[in-house]
Amino acid sequence: MSKDRQNATTGSGAPRRNVVLICADQWRGDCLSIAGHPVVETPYLDALADSGVWLRNAYSATPTCVPARMALMTGLRQESHRRVGYADGVPFDIDVTLPRTFRDAGYQTQAIGKMHYTPERARLGFDDVILHDGYLHHSRGRERDPRWYDDYLTWLRAQAGETAVSDYLENGVNCNSVVARPWDKPERLHPTNWVVTQAEQWLYRREPEVPFFLYLSFHRPHAPYDPPAWAFEQYRDVGDHMPPMGNWLADIESLRNDNRSDAQVAHYDQRTLNRARAGYYGHMSHIDQQVQRFLDILGEFGVADNTYVMFTSDHGDMMGDHDMWRKGYAYEGSARVPMILAGPGIAPHQVAEPIVELRDVMPTLLDCAGLECPPSVEGRSILSALVPDAATVPGGAADEPDAAGRDYLHGEHVLADFSMQWIRTARWKYVWMSADGREQLFDMVADRQESVNLAGRPDADAALTECRSLLVRELTGREEGFVADGALVAGRPVAPVLAGPHA
Repeated sequence: MSKDRQNATTGSGAPRRNVVLICADQWRGDCLSIAGHPVVETPYLDALADSGVWLRNAYSATPTCVPARMALMTGLRQESHRRVGYADGVPFDIDVTLPRTFRDAGYQTQAIGKMHYTPERARLGFDDVILHDGYLHHSRGRERDPRWYDDYLTWLRAQAGETAVSDYLENGVNCNSVVARPWDKPERLHPTNWVVTQAEQWLYRREPEVPFFLYLSFHRPHAPYDPPAWAFEQYRDVGDHMPPMGNWLADIESLRNDNRSDAQVAHYDQRTLNRARAGYYGHMSHIDQQVQRFLDILGEFGVADNTYVMFTSDHGDMMGDHDMWRKGYAYEGSARVPMILAGPGIAPHQVAEPIVELRDVMPTLLDCAGLECPPSVEGRSILSALVPDAATVPGGAADEPDAAGRDYLHGEHVLADFSMQWIRTARWKYVWMSADGREQLFDMVADRQESVNLAGRPDADAALTECRSLLVRELTGREEGFVADGALVAGRPVAPVLAGPHA
């Protein structure tokens, strides 16, 4: 028997489970109809969640594409993978990864869709990557052939009715803009459909006797907000989009620019708000249907019952909450992500409350497959808390301590010339802005929309002090010099990538 065939079974001779990780780009954690969202309709993701577990308090500790995806693929906290802000062109430099661990255990490993690492063809341990990162500014120089970095664009130009210069940006909509319009090509050519089409083709080509780890990474609902027309129209006439507005908007006034369609902070007219929502939510309904298409395909290949499926996102989108757009913030619209896990042995109808983070994805999926997690990984498997009978899952050890989450989460992100630092506990969220030391405190039980800043109120002093001490603990010894003599220090210079031990 070959080494791969040996690795394809557990010690008892039972076949290894397949694992599929589905990642949508920039999907808010509250945007599931199972979560009670008043507008978004996600019937198929709801059904996936109902067949397993919806993790209600899942977060991205560094909520933009590059640093979030570092946590996802390495299981490391930001101080270890060193990306604490957005920076393109930084080479991937971590040896131990999620796909490499699966591959070393004899799994076939395949990535399809958005990766957003440098160099673009970095495989991270995948046997192969089929790429579409969307409009990646760092890559799209006119002197470069797209075949180096974008398999979707190469595929699009080969389709009937398209030309050698066809492009997904022919409609002129910017990849970070609030401008929204329906997709201008046949729906089958949309990047969302393409991901599932490529997955279907790969399932024909895989070696059927060997288990697989498949990473499906949708570029949407990230802007451009250009879903198919039916999905766009579905949300055009559902009333005015009225995002929450906090009593603390002056705290982010330095980022405001009402004249740019891609601003970090801006107050747009009602028509623009409504169209942006239609584009963003329309992408979600489109992805929801394509996820179901993929799950049906798994069934047709006869592997659905032997496959774990996780759905998550790298970060959210503020979508006008508190006049903020895009991501990179500590607030729920940006930092909270959806997370659903279903598969063999996981009891249905579960809603899990513990605080989890993207670094927990790697140990959890390895646990699903019954594989040992590398000692360098800093995330925690949540699996043992989700199965009623640990013996039904290869890695579900019922006596694993504190497997379901953490007491608190430390998150951060560099914005312009300062760092937004935050602590999330079971009840509170504390935000500290390194530029001037401004503080915010939100009661996440009574005020999940973060509308009322409680910092400075005498009845919140104890919570503020506790959360501040947690942040001091996390930042003590950091190279920026955020802590001196046990206190937070404002005004320190920041950078999106720490020098760290790999420098």
